[in-house]
Amino acid sequence: MTTNMANQGIGFLNALQSRMSWLNDRQKVVAQNVANASTPGFKPHDLMGQDFGKLMAGQDDAANGLGMTMTNAMHLPSPDGGATRAREITSLDSETTMDGNSVVLEEQMLKMAESRMQFQAAVSFYEKSMSMLRMAAKAPGK
Repeated sequence: MTTNMANQGIGFLNALQSRMSWLNDRQKVVAQNVANASTPGFKPHDLMGQDFGKLMAGQDDAANGLGMTMTNAMHLPSPDGGATRAREITSLDSETTMDGNSVVLEEQMLKMAESRMQFQAAVSFYEKSMSMLRMAAKAPGK
């Protein structure tokens, strides 16, 4: 029973790490949208949503568009051919300018703030979980 509880705790940490990685990737995509706010014909992008419940249940990350990436030429390729870590989609904002650009800076700033708050919450959960693991691993009375 204790082994099962330990696996759930590690699964929780893995899910949090995956969530933080997804949020980091989303911040990069939103930053690219903001950088191209005046580029004619540019359409904003976003990432496919991530189901944290599925991550907690231990279901495959590939279902959420997440997978392994090769960061070194010496690494073995992933079974999916090195798919990107997060599936990027084109997301139309509510307005399109005369030059075809559909980036709305206010909406991008809201996405950025939302991602930042979720990232901070995930970091907080991660820190609390690590603190509890350290406390549990500590010898009694020390």
